[in-house]
Amino acid sequence: MVQEQHGWDASVRDLFRLDGKVAIVTGGAGILGRHFCEGLAAHGADVAVFDIVADPAAELASRLSAEYGVRAIGLACDVSDPESVRQGVDQVVADLGGIHVLHNNAAAKTKDLKAFFAPFEEYSLEVWREIMAVNLDGMMLMAQRVGKQMIEQGKGGSVIQTASIYGVVGPDPRIYEGSEYMGVGINTPAIYAASKAGVIGLSRYLATYWAPHGIRVNTLTPGGNESGQNETFKKNYSARVPLGRMGNPPEMVGAVVYLASDAASYVTGQNIAVDGGWTAW
Repeated sequence: MVQEQHGWDASVRDLFRLDGKVAIVTGGAGILGRHFCEGLAAHGADVAVFDIVADPAAELASRLSAEYGVRAIGLACDVSDPESVRQGVDQVVADLGGIHVLHNNAAAKTKDLKAFFAPFEEYSLEVWREIMAVNLDGMMLMAQRVGKQMIEQGKGGSVIQTASIYGVVGPDPRIYEGSEYMGVGINTPAIYAASKAGVIGLSRYLATYWAPHGIRVNTLTPGGNESGQNETFKKNYSARVPLGRMGNPPEMVGAVVYLASDAASYVTGQNIAVDGGWTAW
C-alpha cells in the first residue's frame, strides 16, 4: 500500500525491494542466469543458484554474498530429474527457510550442435526429447515442487518462467544466411520454438490455477542477446529489430526484478517481452 505520509516516490521505490525474500534461479550460472541472480541479490533477495554444474553455481553464490550482503547458496540441480529437483528445493528450504520467488530459467541445447541445428525434416526424436526434458519438463518439475512449497507457506509467491520470442512468433530464416555460432551454421530449431511456446502456455495455466493461493506466474520473453554469434548474424538480426540492435543480458534483469517484487502484486498470467520491439512487427 502506498502511504501518503511517506511520499509517493519513496513508497514506490520500496515496492521493488526484495528484502526477506528467498529466490531460486535455475540455469543460474548461465549467460543470462548470472545477471538475474545479481539483480535479485542487489535488490535484497537471498538467492539459491541452481545449475547443472555445481562449481560455477557455488562460485557465483559466494560472490553474491560478498558483494550484496545476502545469503546465497549454489547447488547442482538437473531440472529434468524429479529427484534432483526434490533434493534441491528441500535444501533451499532447509538452508534459507522458505521460497518466495522461482525464476524458472534453465534451458538446454545439446552437446552436438550440428544435431541441435539439423533441418526439421531430419531432426532426431532423441535430440527433440533431450531438449524438451529440460526446456519444458524441467519447468513443470520445478514449478510443481516450488508451488507446493509456496502453498504450504501460505504467503503467496512469484514464479517467473523464461521463454523466447520464438515461442510467440516464427523465426525469420533470412537472418540466418551466413550466420554461425561456435563455427556451426545456425537456425532456430522447431524444438526450441515448440518448447518455449509451451512455457508461455504453462505460465498462463498456472497463473489461473494458483491465483487462489496468491501465487503469481508470469513469463519473461527475451529477444536475441549477444552470446558469441558471428558478425553476420548480429548484423542480420539487428536489422530486423525496431531498436536496431541485439539485446545485452543486463537489459533483461529489470523485468525479472519487477515481476519478483511487490511492484507487480497485481500482475499475473502475463508475457513480458524484452525484445527491442521484435514481436511488435
